Amino acid sequence: MTKLFVYEYLTGGGIDPALAGEASLLDLSALIVEGRAMRDALVKDLLDLGGVQVTFASSRFETVSETVDPALSHCRAMPGESITGFVARVARLHDWAWIIAPECDGLLLRLHDSVGSARWLGCSKEAIRIASSKSATAACLEAHGIAVTPAVEPGVSAVTTNAQARWVVKPDDGAGGLDTFVYDRFDDACAEYDARAAAGRNPILQEWVDGEPLSLSLVCGEHEVELVSINRQLIGLPDTAAAGKKERVVEFSGVEVDQIDRQSVQGMALEALAQRIVAALHGLRGFVGIDLVWHAQRGPVVIEVNPRLTAAYAGLSARLGRNLAGDLLKAHGVSHLGCGANAEACALGLRS
Repeated sequence: MTKLFVYEYLTGGGIDPALAGEASLLDLSALIVEGRAMRDALVKDLLDLGGVQVTFASSRFETVSETVDPALSHCRAMPGESITGFVARVARLHDWAWIIAPECDGLLLRLHDSVGSARWLGCSKEAIRIASSKSATAACLEAHGIAVTPAVEPGVSAVTTNAQARWVVKPDDGAGGLDTFVYDRFDDACAEYDARAAAGRNPILQEWVDGEPLSLSLVCGEHEVELVSINRQLIGLPDTAAAGKKERVVEFSGVEVDQIDRQSVQGMALEALAQRIVAALHGLRGFVGIDLVWHAQRGPVVIEVNPRLTAAYAGLSARLGRNLAGDLLKAHGVSHLGCGANAEACALGLRS
C-alpha cells in the first residue's frame, strides 16, 4: 500500500510561534480556514481512492474531534522541533509527500528541500522558485509573449506611466491577497513601495488591471496539461479609501469554482493560455493555479502562477464529479495501488 504524507502549512503548525520562527508569516493565520478546507478535501479524496495510507499534519491549535477526525491518522511536531525538521522526519516515513504551503519568504522552496525531490508531489524546485516571485513570473511569461502585469520601478517618471491608471503595491511573494493596497496616484504607490523596501518587506509595484478576476485550475503531467476548471475569484475593492488614508485595501473573500464553460469561446481562449503558460514556465507539475484578470479590451492578463494546491481545490472534486487526487497522482506517474517502499513506517506510531 502506498504511504502518503499530507502537510498543509497553516494547520500543520505554521501559525504556531514556537514552531514557525518567522513573525512575518503569522499574518497568514487569516487563511487558516482555507488551509483546513484544502487539506481536508485532499485527504478525503486520497482515502476515497483506496490503496493509499494517508497521514496528515495537525497542530496544537486543532482540537481532535472538532477539527480533526480522531479516526484518521495524523501527526504533530515534537516539542522544540522546527517545521522543516518535522516535515523532513515524517516525509522519510512515507513514499510520497504532498505539501501545501505559501511561497512567502521562500517557505515552499524550503519545504521542497526538506522533503527532497524523490518524494515530492508537486512542481519542480525551479518552477517554484520562479512562481514564488510575482516579478520573476511576469518577466518569464512576458518574454514568451504572454500578457502580464510587469513590475514597475518606483524611479520611473510618472510621465512614462498611464496617467489614468491605478497602482497596486503588494508582497512580491505574497499569498491570498494579503497586504495588497491600491492607489490612485503613482507617487503615493511609490512612497508605499519605498517604505516597504526600506523595511525589508520585498514589495512589488504594478499597474492595477480592471476586469473580471478569474483563476484557472490545471492538472499538469509530464507531457500533457488539462484545464479542469475556470473559476471566479471574489475580490473586492472599496470605491474610496478610508478617511485619512490614501490606499484602498484589496479584499479576497473566496472563489467560485467551475463558473465558465471550457468549451465556450472564452473557455477555449483560456485553455490556449494555460498551455502557453506551462510551456513557458518549465517544471509545473500536478495541481497548478493561475490567477488572471479578463480585461474588456486586452483579454486575459496573467497576475500570478501558484505552483501548488489553491483554495479552488476544496470544491472541485465534488463539482466535477471526479476524484482529482487520483488524476494528480497519475499526472506524477504514481500508482496508488501496490506496496509502498516504506511499509514498515506504519508501525512507527504516527497517530497522535
